[in-house]
Amino acid sequence: MTRRQGLAAIGGALWLAGCRSRYPTESWDFGTTFAREFPRAASILEAAERYRLQILVSEVVPGPRGKARLRRHGYRVGAEYFYPASSIKLAAAVAALEEIEALQARHQTSDLLDAPMEIEALFEGDTPQRADPADDEGGGGGSVPITVGRELRKLALVSDNQAFNRLFDLVGHEALNRRMHALGLSSAVINHRLSEPRTIPNGLASAAVTLRPSKGPEVRIPARTSPSLWMNRCGGCRIGDAYVQGDTVVTGPMDFERRNGISLVDLQDLLVKLARPEIDLGTPGLVVSPGHRRFLLRAMTQYPRESDDPRYSAATYPDAYAKFLLPGVRRLLPGASPGERVEITNKIGRAYGFSVENAYLHHPRRGRSLFVSAVMYTNADGVLNDDRYEYETVADGFLADLGEWVTRRWLVPN
Repeated sequence: MTRRQGLAAIGGALWLAGCRSRYPTESWDFGTTFAREFPRAASILEAAERYRLQILVSEVVPGPRGKARLRRHGYRVGAEYFYPASSIKLAAAVAALEEIEALQARHQTSDLLDAPMEIEALFEGDTPQRADPADDEGGGGGSVPITVGRELRKLALVSDNQAFNRLFDLVGHEALNRRMHALGLSSAVINHRLSEPRTIPNGLASAAVTLRPSKGPEVRIPARTSPSLWMNRCGGCRIGDAYVQGDTVVTGPMDFERRNGISLVDLQDLLVKLARPEIDLGTPGLVVSPGHRRFLLRAMTQYPRESDDPRYSAATYPDAYAKFLLPGVRRLLPGASPGERVEITNKIGRAYGFSVENAYLHHPRRGRSLFVSAVMYTNADGVLNDDRYEYETVADGFLADLGEWVTRRWLVPN
């Protein structure tokens, strides 16, 4: 790849998981302008294909009849598959809210968000899940019931894997995928739990779940299983030169065709549907009440130290723990003065060398907003699953610079 090709913005139609996108992008010379402001990023942009770099920025601007719309800018969007890691948890969060609202209507019961939830044994030898430690930092003692609301907060605040896995059981593998496709997010593929410590004989099976609201009858969801995996229909699903499997290094690329996946536009569109439901994307909106929507958005915006339930210490979970853009945003807007804090409502992901950010940035005092979604792959040795990735040395700095760049360009322009 030449320098010119590496720095070129990709305009026109986007290609997403093998399908043409619904949206064109504005002409955008991202590579040249970004490298000029951040020279240390030039080598990354020159090798954008190797880094599997994709960036999508969508300004929220006035549209016809006073309604907001998006002005979208894309760089290599849809160029190849990327592993979404924990960013796919937003799909489970949204689907869980839609699920409990459907159950509330069907069973004519009270709000199930805070109803105690029991996840029954999934297989022989498994243990039912009913309660968690009251304090996730280990200092409070005691236990609290599992609830959908608490799992959503754990998922949003610190990207808790167990929370995602529990919501996977609540919704079910087949329903989770179908809900995303019903929203027009046709590239979404959610086939497996994340960092699951149990050895589950059938990964497509979901345990029976019982919800016990304070008012009304208990609600039981039977055990389910899916007929088959969903598939990523995309290019570039075979990644790396080798991968670690158990104690063995397997020569050859790892195949991600059957692993979780989603296009960058669909990932961002899911966040748009949640954060700015008035924006018409030409696809169905979420079936989520305003109260439940606000609940999830608040958890996605808070810093871990601001949470009362669960409680997280700032030492273990600093503000930027799950917000890759935040260090760069704070270079311009440290948030010390009232009204100057940029609200970042987001869900990140990081695994197999991929770093993914999917964020909605809003500056309340200035009234400016935009969506920023980005993916970067850092794996110099070409070996996957060896826990040797350049997250801190390469990805964190690039994404922080991106945070500063979008803040200066759109949120606080001169």
